[in-house]
Amino acid sequence: MIFPEYSTYDGLGLAELIRRKEVSPLDLVDTAIDAVERLNPQLNCVVQQLRDLAVAEIKAGLPYGPFRGVPFLVKEFGMHFKGMTTTAGSRLAAGVKFGADTELMKRCRAAGLVTVGTTTTPEMAFNANSEALVYGPTRNPWHTGHSVGGSSGGAGAAVASGMVPIAHANDGGGSIRIPAACNGLVGMKPSRGRTPTGPDGGIFLWGLAVEFAETRTVRDSAALMDALAGPDAGYFYDATPPRRGFLSAALTPPGSLRIGVVDRTPGAVPITREIRNRLNDTRQLLEDLGHVCEPVRLDYNEAQFNESSMRIWATTLGYFMEQFAAITGRKIGPKTVEAVTLEVYRYAQSLKAMQMEEAMAWQNGVSRQIGQVMSRYDVLLTPGLVRDVAKLGELNQNAKGVDVQGWWRQLMNEYSAFTPLFNTTGQPAVMLPLWQSKAGLPLAMQFVGRLGDEETLYSLAGQLEQALPWASRKPPIYA
Repeated sequence: MIFPEYSTYDGLGLAELIRRKEVSPLDLVDTAIDAVERLNPQLNCVVQQLRDLAVAEIKAGLPYGPFRGVPFLVKEFGMHFKGMTTTAGSRLAAGVKFGADTELMKRCRAAGLVTVGTTTTPEMAFNANSEALVYGPTRNPWHTGHSVGGSSGGAGAAVASGMVPIAHANDGGGSIRIPAACNGLVGMKPSRGRTPTGPDGGIFLWGLAVEFAETRTVRDSAALMDALAGPDAGYFYDATPPRRGFLSAALTPPGSLRIGVVDRTPGAVPITREIRNRLNDTRQLLEDLGHVCEPVRLDYNEAQFNESSMRIWATTLGYFMEQFAAITGRKIGPKTVEAVTLEVYRYAQSLKAMQMEEAMAWQNGVSRQIGQVMSRYDVLLTPGLVRDVAKLGELNQNAKGVDVQGWWRQLMNEYSAFTPLFNTTGQPAVMLPLWQSKAGLPLAMQFVGRLGDEETLYSLAGQLEQALPWASRKPPIYA
């Protein structure tokens, strides 16, 4: 049975309908698959439709978690489930199959989520857009000529279009938050160590990357964090446990917070006039809610930050590429990977071990400087992006003649300058869809908390969701 009101509910709302036996998990799976079949030809965000797998999970008996029976999608990079095949957005990795669930996947299952498919990602998750050659471009449900962001772009488009209320995502430089900004979603990047990466991953991307999800509502994000958070056996580090719980925090106003307002990062281009105006509007809203806001200037060695980040990314992706090549028997070259990705691999091959130790020393220096700033504030406010949502084709990972440094500048200094810093520091950061641009696309703001303090961010996010509701905004392409 197709449930016509499906896309008007968030994940917790659908789970409540199941608890009251107003709909069944199978009804929701059929409805989600119907939405995918209707909308995916326009958006190209779902790679594999997995109704048979979802039905088998239901028949085997679903756990009584907070999202029991809620349809869910898994990104083709990072977290995976037993039997899942992937391309990782690349011809090199096409057909790779996983033999077991990751720990995070086990927790998603325990929360009651039902996997109905997989979503697109740029090649090796190394783009702020999602236009991998192996899939073709993923299109924005607000305007199909624009980007969905990356690297969790398929997840962003799927949730924004109402195919599912929650989709898996991960973030090593903004890959949860950029799609949230582009698609009008809640995108929480957890603190380093908050969610598990095992058993086959440890210090994911040398500590830059974390796993979580895209959602449409604050309460879904908070409840899912409650369900997924905590270390797994043998983990390298763990985030500070919450004092009361994330959903509880999201439902409780935060009191008066001291908020630092950041309008530029070192080396980045200035934000556009429209974004500056919305940043000022956000500051005024926060002050009206009783918070104390003041401008703050971040100061760190931009050249060292960029160089160290590129070394980390290149080394990790180069390692992944060699692992994929060993599994598939394909050679790494222009016939199997995109032009920029190949440059990243060549750069990785040139690096020496002591250069990686130097990179981590530089990362530490930046993190310590930002830590000193955070000692004076509860939260930092930044724009989501430095400019409007990119059009398709602007961030071309297959462009010829682009070196690693030029690619990083294009992605970070000229587009998403406010996200990668907080992968280095490990702080939690949430993207919220507070505004719409004059062009009718989402215009988001980012809120950054102290290390381990997602609760304050969820509390503030819940307050802002009530003060400036976004639930009624729906893109033209919507289930």
